[in-house]
Amino acid sequence: MSRIGKHPVAIPGGVDIAVDGQTVKVKGKLGSLEETLPGEVVVALEDGSLAVRPRDESKRAAQMWGLARTLVQNMVTGVSEGFTRRLDISGVGYRAAVDGNILNLQLGFSHDIKFAVPPEVKIACETPTAIVISGFERQRVGQIAAEIRSFRPPEPYKGKGVRYSDEVVRRKEGKKK
Repeated sequence: MSRIGKHPVAIPGGVDIAVDGQTVKVKGKLGSLEETLPGEVVVALEDGSLAVRPRDESKRAAQMWGLARTLVQNMVTGVSEGFTRRLDISGVGYRAAVDGNILNLQLGFSHDIKFAVPPEVKIACETPTAIVISGFERQRVGQIAAEIRSFRPPEPYKGKGVRYSDEVVRRKEGKKK
């Protein structure tokens, strides 16, 4: 039994939702998203909110119930408010800069890493060691943050590398004499 799926998705002002079978289209001030939900759930617009219900009593339907409701909630939040991921860079000489639609990363390699910024995502460098990734599609924002982090993940001895701002890196003790 899904506890998340029981709650209807509230539709804020300025967001339009269209349901066509299993396809849900959401349009708002930041953009528009479309998602085809699993066949085990039924989606219905009910008095200013969107309700997701399981089609039958199977275990798979219960699993997809919470997933489908969360996907719809993320779409509504994305087109109305957007999502943001923050990355911190730590290390001597490590820095980032945005030049047009190219993110230039200096992460201790012999060469700079040039990362092409997709058009649906915005990347800004508040300081040379802080990167802010924002967009209206949650999965895309998280994937791009993970790709940037993968260039130099934080290492456990000195903590150098690219990390999420809320990430805690477990530090190890170095070797002893």
